[in-house]
Amino acid sequence: MLAALLLLGAFLASDAPGPGDHTRTVRVGDLDRRYLVHIPPGHDPAVPTPVVLAFHGGGGNAAGMAAMSGLSEKADAAGFIVVYPEGTGRLPRVLTFNAGDCCGQAAARKIDDVAFTRALLDDLATVVAVDARRVYATGMSNGAMMAHRLGAELSERIAAIAPVAGPIGIGSCTPGRPVPVMHFHGDSDAFAPFAGGRGRGVSGTSFRSVGATIAAWVEADGCAGEPETTPLDDREDDGTRVRVERHGGGREGAEVVLVVIEGGGHTWPGREPPLAALGASTRDVSANDLMWEFFERHPMP
Repeated sequence: MLAALLLLGAFLASDAPGPGDHTRTVRVGDLDRRYLVHIPPGHDPAVPTPVVLAFHGGGGNAAGMAAMSGLSEKADAAGFIVVYPEGTGRLPRVLTFNAGDCCGQAAARKIDDVAFTRALLDDLATVVAVDARRVYATGMSNGAMMAHRLGAELSERIAAIAPVAGPIGIGSCTPGRPVPVMHFHGDSDAFAPFAGGRGRGVSGTSFRSVGATIAAWVEADGCAGEPETTPLDDREDDGTRVRVERHGGGREGAEVVLVVIEGGGHTWPGREPPLAALGASTRDVSANDLMWEFFERHPMP
């Protein structure tokens, strides 16, 4: 067994991509699917490393998600690998994921993006040493909804999730194990409304509310129904404030955390939005910092 592990380590070290960005393609059914991998500097290809999957929003793509979120910079500082999967669509750079009831051609054609994620992780493990207990998922908007779906339907591979500005989009949340969740949402989000319903976007989706999303995970994880609420310091004069609502006491140490951006729009906390029409983005907290701290607390049991 030891000899086999040493041989595997030597293979990975010789074939592993170096620091920086790399595009890979994996066949899923009759489709060739792409994903972008960012390897941090100083990465040792023989050492099992955490992976964060970051799903772009509807109408976006992998490169856009990397630029919008800044997760590659966080990966460089913290030492994890970040992967930006690409959705599908009629136009090569305007893509969506099938997160259940959203979005676009991916949902209409019933693209199996859960199978894509599974195949992606299998493919990634052929070129880097993945720490299978520390694979996490985040995403923006439609990508956040995809992260929720993966938590519910791929819990044997996904240790924890941290969606941003996108509610759950499936009718049943029954993961095979308790999945810790940190959800970020602006209460002035006009595109995926905090209270649910149709937003300003073109998807036509009637979104579930943030409250319903959190309740689904609280039930699935066996967490306390009443949260502990903590207002955070208002560090910046940007028209927003932040409060954290934590539901603890879940099975296997799971917790469900809602980070509410009061006055926040359809944006990534801590980052400037690509369009002013998306609304305000808080500078009081960094989603990247908070989610990584959360992920570090929640490896796979």
